[in-house]
Amino acid sequence: MLDAACLKKSWDLVSQYGDQVPLFFYSTLFLGHPYTRAMFPVSMAAQRDRLVGALGRVVSQVDDLDAVRPMLQRLGRDHRKFAVVRDHYPAVGDALLATLEHFCGSQWTEELAQDWRAAYGMVSQVMIEAADAAADTPAWWEATVVAHERRTTDVAVLIVRPEGKLSYQPGQSVALESPLRPRVWRYFSPASLPDDSGCFDLHVRLIDGGAVSTALVQATQVGDSLRLGAPVGRRLTIEGHHHDLLLIAGGTGLAPMKALLAQVAAEGGNRRVHLFWGARYYRELYDMPSLHKLVHGNERLQVVPCVSDDTAMGGTVETGAAVDVALRHGPWIDREIYVCGSPTMVDGTLTTLEESGTPLSRLHIDELGHEETLP
Repeated sequence: MLDAACLKKSWDLVSQYGDQVPLFFYSTLFLGHPYTRAMFPVSMAAQRDRLVGALGRVVSQVDDLDAVRPMLQRLGRDHRKFAVVRDHYPAVGDALLATLEHFCGSQWTEELAQDWRAAYGMVSQVMIEAADAAADTPAWWEATVVAHERRTTDVAVLIVRPEGKLSYQPGQSVALESPLRPRVWRYFSPASLPDDSGCFDLHVRLIDGGAVSTALVQATQVGDSLRLGAPVGRRLTIEGHHHDLLLIAGGTGLAPMKALLAQVAAEGGNRRVHLFWGARYYRELYDMPSLHKLVHGNERLQVVPCVSDDTAMGGTVETGAAVDVALRHGPWIDREIYVCGSPTMVDGTLTTLEESGTPLSRLHIDELGHEETLP
């Protein structure tokens, strides 16, 4: 029987050493198993503690394996895009245990080592089995950029065409790798339904220090190749319910919300959707013509653009944060509420909704920002 309390306690102890932990882990992994280096980006600066941190937290919670099993299965399937195979798991486990032993010092015992080894074995086995079960599906899709439009100084809209059918639900995300930043994958939500040729839109905001976003916004051109991972995430989809929707988006958090709008429009029916899309300045509302076209003539679908640090330009543009404008149009007690944007925007929106007394029992936010991706 695993001693879960000791696993958690030892991980808390190791975590106190901060950046020293991943440095030791990767040094141990690459020196002991040089073939694993090809799984990781050339520059490890952005990698930080992503792998070792996620492994430590997940493995130390293995006493509730059923609760994390779906996530582990998704990770196992998803990590095929890193060219991770069964033989890589023991190497990572060896490096993890060596790292724990080093930083636990005198508190490292044979009993604790056995528990960590068993816990890691349970976690890795779930991931391996999920990857094996998905062997008949692509690990990734090659794709071509068929359009690239710079909408603002820091936002570009790309249209990509996968080779072969890539099926996703609106609200899901796909991992993307650019040849300009090999082995660095970042998640983006399609902003449209796929057209007859499988093409769909991606909205990309340039992030300071963001290697992938910089490459996509500033250096990617029509005809360039990309790689796309399998769709992931369920919390922003409308699968399983038929309620009316309140969508609150900030910046490029518009992307999955626009895809949901397109889905509702395509399905027909009586579902009502109100989308409140916020930006600081009017010039940052980069997709208004397309949104107007999407909802034109459909009274069930309403789009309200909002600006917080600018004077509204009249018409349907309102002044205030998206959540504040939404509350002015409420109440929304009967709606499924979807929120997407920067972490600051999402946190502020949730706080405002809670303080207003809006029921949060039907709240949906993007979980990808709160989950680790490996490597």
